[in-house]
Amino acid sequence: MTYEALARRYRPKKFDEMLGQEHVLRALTNALDQDRLHHAYLFTGTRGVGKTTVARIFAKSLNCEKGVSSEPCGECSACTQVDEGRFLDLIEVDAASRTGVDDTRELLDNMAYAPGSGRYKVYLIDEVHMFSKSSFNALLKTLEEPPPHVKFLLATTDPQKLPITVLSRCLQFNLKQMPDQLLRPYLGKLLGMESVEFEEGAVAHISQAADGSVRDALSLLDQAIAYGQGKISASEVEAMLGRFSPSRLYDLLDALARERGDEIFDHIEALAEYVPDYGYVLGELLSLLHQIALLQTVEKLTLGEVHDEKRLRDFARTISPQDVQLWYQIGLLGRRDLPFAPNQRQALEMTLIRMLAFKPVAANAPEQIAQGQPAAGRSPAAPAPVATAPQPAARAPAAPKAAAPAPRGRSAPARSAPAATAPATEAPAEPVAEAEAPALPPARLSWTPDQWGEICDNLPVSGMPLQLARNCILASASEDQLHLQLDPEYESLAAPRWKERLREKLSVYAEGEVQLKVEVPKALSAGTPAVAAKQAEQAKMQSARSAIEDDPVVQEICEKFDGTVNTGSIKPVDTEDEPKE
Repeated sequence: MTYEALARRYRPKKFDEMLGQEHVLRALTNALDQDRLHHAYLFTGTRGVGKTTVARIFAKSLNCEKGVSSEPCGECSACTQVDEGRFLDLIEVDAASRTGVDDTRELLDNMAYAPGSGRYKVYLIDEVHMFSKSSFNALLKTLEEPPPHVKFLLATTDPQKLPITVLSRCLQFNLKQMPDQLLRPYLGKLLGMESVEFEEGAVAHISQAADGSVRDALSLLDQAIAYGQGKISASEVEAMLGRFSPSRLYDLLDALARERGDEIFDHIEALAEYVPDYGYVLGELLSLLHQIALLQTVEKLTLGEVHDEKRLRDFARTISPQDVQLWYQIGLLGRRDLPFAPNQRQALEMTLIRMLAFKPVAANAPEQIAQGQPAAGRSPAAPAPVATAPQPAARAPAAPKAAAPAPRGRSAPARSAPAATAPATEAPAEPVAEAEAPALPPARLSWTPDQWGEICDNLPVSGMPLQLARNCILASASEDQLHLQLDPEYESLAAPRWKERLREKLSVYAEGEVQLKVEVPKALSAGTPAVAAKQAEQAKMQSARSAIEDDPVVQEICEKFDGTVNTGSIKPVDTEDEPKE
């Protein structure tokens, strides 16, 4: 027996079988039950929301042998013939293939004849906006005053292309896209009727991919059943749709919250294996930020979301609402600019770099502007921007490891907080100068290039200044002079504010004032700490993959069941405790 697609097998045959669209069904059922029938109806909406289905049920209601009503019997010859697509008095016209005026005139000539077996002759014209201007002109007079036995049912996905003269002659009904909270239970119900095992996450992915179209959802469901050989799992649907697990998005956001640029780029590299639509990745990140903002504001999630609620609540506690709002705005602007970027991955990376580089302005910034005070770290001549480079609070220096260079034995003198960060008690007539911090003595450095990686691990700094350090090699260190060479690929990290921030933290670490020089050569003579960390991670990943693939039990399972190892799901297990941020 020939297999029938789900979209055809479960097409509604009565109004009460329709999913959603109550605003349309109520008007049509009342018109049928009260015998207040118009001669022309126009159904609009995106693909797959039920325009043609509603029109066919309406035609069946008009011609049911038991009388005109909103509940056709479904058993008489007229009802069964409409369901089977062979009712002679239901004339379905595809306007996309019959655009010529001669085709339209042929239709009009046949309208004069009475119905062959039904009560009404119903003309269902699909994608009516494809008619030519001449065809519309030929149809206008008949559309306004058709014979009493003729009803017009027009359907279109683009009503803006219809002439206003046609719109004014029809009753218009706009069918809405199907919301996720209706579509997901409906798909689950159909899978139960089909006796197909499924995971809720898989149905959620299909519902999201359908974008409100019931027909698209059922077509994807057919595809998923075939792909999973009768079972539907979330991982297989992700692979089928070319999407990725939300956990990868959580890892990306976690790295952003901890201001770890190196990890952000590692996660983007991992996402690149899926060859994703980077506009979709950015859109999913915005959706994630929206859910976090909802939790921070009203403490509830939007129904139908597929995110892990526990992870979202953790993000809502650890990320400030100001950061969430700023990142959302930066993401929106980045998504708007995607078409203008040289490539989409680069646009996504630049958007995330902007999220790293900017922080909401301090609460007392308006007072600084009003009093002419510069923001911390800025010269008096520079205006305070709306958003400033990230200035995270300095962490206490981590205890150096055994091989790390020890400080010179002098305890670092405490620095006074700059006046720009203290609340103003009164508005002075003159700009308030920043409090001078006690000067550190010149540093006495004796670091070697081999020690630079461990120095970076112990520096009390994060964000972009840390990335600057990790992508440099130590060329020389003598007395208070520190000379670094930056990887040319990351030349943009050599911004003055990040170099100054790094110099300050190096001075704290060395317990003496450091004079920093950063140059960008054509090529580096050695690997940077960032490169070394990446190579170590790749080695751990390769070791983990080899351990799985070479395992005798795994090999026996693969051989017995003709299976393969999904290497993308393998992650190395960290056995050592890593220092927390």
